[in-house]
Amino acid sequence: MLNNFRHFQEALEKRKESGTLRVLKSQKEGVDFYSNDYLGLAGNKDFQQILLKKINEKPELLKGSTGSRLISGNSLTVAETEECIAKEHQYESALLFSSGYNANLALFSTLPNRHDTIIVDEKIHRSVHDACRMSNAKKLKFRHNDVDDLERILKKQIGLSYVAVESLYSMDGDIAPLKEIAKITAKYNAQLVVDEAHAFGVFGNGLVSELNLQEKVSATVVTYGKALGTHGAAILTNDLIKSYLINFASPFIYTTSAHDFLWMSIFSGYEFLKANSRLSIQLQENIKIFREQNLATPSSENSPIQSIIIPDNHQLKTLQNVLSESGFLAYAVFSPTVKEGTERLRICLHSFNTEEEILTLAGIIKEFV
Repeated sequence: MLNNFRHFQEALEKRKESGTLRVLKSQKEGVDFYSNDYLGLAGNKDFQQILLKKINEKPELLKGSTGSRLISGNSLTVAETEECIAKEHQYESALLFSSGYNANLALFSTLPNRHDTIIVDEKIHRSVHDACRMSNAKKLKFRHNDVDDLERILKKQIGLSYVAVESLYSMDGDIAPLKEIAKITAKYNAQLVVDEAHAFGVFGNGLVSELNLQEKVSATVVTYGKALGTHGAAILTNDLIKSYLINFASPFIYTTSAHDFLWMSIFSGYEFLKANSRLSIQLQENIKIFREQNLATPSSENSPIQSIIIPDNHQLKTLQNVLSESGFLAYAVFSPTVKEGTERLRICLHSFNTEEEILTLAGIIKEFV
């Protein structure tokens, strides 16, 4: 039987030889410049005490959900949380999922049909590409953040088009021109879907909310495993699309619901963010300190993700190792995760990083670029 899987071994050996083999590792000790915990909520003791108090008051929150939302997994807690989320983002409805990956799978595998076209930014998250493979719709790409290229493609389409973008891109750390994209999609009656995974919490409730684009964005995806420090995701949309997803989206219908503790932690996270706006202010101050070191980067000036392009696998690996030996945890991104020739060190800045840590990190990087 093993002979049938020889090509698996060959593929893994090829990755190993190129130094890009992925393996699971235990969390290391060191200064965090690689996690998505932008506001430090994952380890915030005040937030933890709030959650602990709620569990002590209502231990049934830890009870398993026992089934999908359509069978035994629905609850008053999840319904109240969805209502709260919709109100916070000024959408008609919200639908919760166990992850942003599942939320994107649900959207793009369900809404477009075989007569439709999905037009994605070339740097959209892998979850959207995977969802498109599950769909019968045609998929096209437009050049990253290029509104003119998007319009060129939209002009040629017959039938309904869905346009998929991120507000803040996870690899380059740059921000989409959402106002211009929303204007173009409205011009061609296309449905705009925005993934706010890395913008939510960093920029208030996300850039769609900050720019008041709710009426021009058919669906927004927000995730809670990053700036909110917990887990799960929500699709923000209107009542009609929510009902359609509940009835036809396989990733929703056939997934066991998370237990109420997750939904409660999301609800509490929104409250905590509103009461602790200083965290996002501190984050922006730390981003400014890093940017003042004048390292070349494609990232936006107020993005917590700052990418340093190092298109040399050996040099990039060496830098990552030097940083690790110096007590700094940063993530080296090799192809095929990013296009060959655009390999980079992905720096994630946080509200809890100190000025000394940021300056020392930048100093080490400067020795390699």
